[in-house]
This record gives sequence, C-alpha cells and structure tokens, in this order.
Amino acid sequence: MTIILGVDPGSQKTGFGVIEVIGNRHRYITSGVIRLPTGALPARLDIIFKSLSTIIAEYSPVEAAVEEVFMAKSAGSALKLGQARGAAVVACVSHDLIVAEYTARQIKKAVVGTGAADKEQIQHMVKILLKLPAVPQEDAADALAAAICHANSRQGLLTMSASTTATRMRRGRLT
Repeated sequence: MTIILGVDPGSQKTGFGVIEVIGNRHRYITSGVIRLPTGALPARLDIIFKSLSTIIAEYSPVEAAVEEVFMAKSAGSALKLGQARGAAVVACVSHDLIVAEYTARQIKKAVVGTGAADKEQIQHMVKILLKLPAVPQEDAADALAAAICHANSRQGLLTMSASTTATRMRRGRLT
C-alpha cells in the first residue's frame, strides 16, 4: 500500500489530491483546492507551502506527483507558476516525500488515453477511475490525475523490474 499526493500548482489556485494504491487499484482519500488571496506572491507561496505541509502531515503520503510548468500566456505568468510549483515541491521534499514530475501531456495520456484531452475529459475519467459519486473540481481533478499517472507509472516500473529479475533468475544471472 502506498499513499500518493498529486499536486496541480498554480499562483491563484493549487489543486491537491490524495490516493491510496494497493497493487494496481486506486482508492480516493481526499482532494481539494487551495485558493490563494490576491496580493504579494511571497505570501501566496507561503500559503501553498503551509497548506500542503498540513495535508502531508494529516494523510502521510510517501510519494508525490507534481505537474511540470508549461509555457503560460506570458513569461511573467510562467515565472509565477514556476514559483508556486517550487513551493509545492519544497513542501513535499521537506517532509521526505519522493517527488515525481510529469508534464500535463503525460498526465492526460495516462488518465484519458490522449495527451490532448480537455479538462472535462480529465474530470470525467478521474470520477470513473476513482469511483467518485460526483465530478471533482477542475484543479482537484488535475491533481488526482497526476497522482493516478504516478501510480500507473510506478506500477509499470515495478512490473518491469519484477520481469527483469525473473528473467535473470531463469538465466541464473541474478546480479
């Protein structure tokens, strides 16, 4: 059993989602959106850091999946997004979480099957995959999708590792 925190960072809203992974099954634990006030960016970054630290302390994830920065509408927006992402990563690392980073395209492909999926498709598939009673909020759905992407990626790596070990054992070359 592994608990994974997914984060969709933003300078105005940061989505988060926590899932539990048992084998190849995913179970929803919690999700939501950290809404940030207008005002100075350093104060908003502090809120991201402290809010995620509280979530980590409460749900005890051991791994995190954080969406990578994409080129925003302007360089200024991209810089703010990058700083919000940095605050999220530091919150995770300061609590000794293993942090994986995925592009929006990788996350969409893992959850919907196409890297060109829109927000509604992501929300719909997250609802189905986690057997939720309702569609999650947009930013929370993106964070849950990041966690699902990581769970699937790590399961694939574990399967490949087990397959390689089994092959080496059959050949008498376990190293």
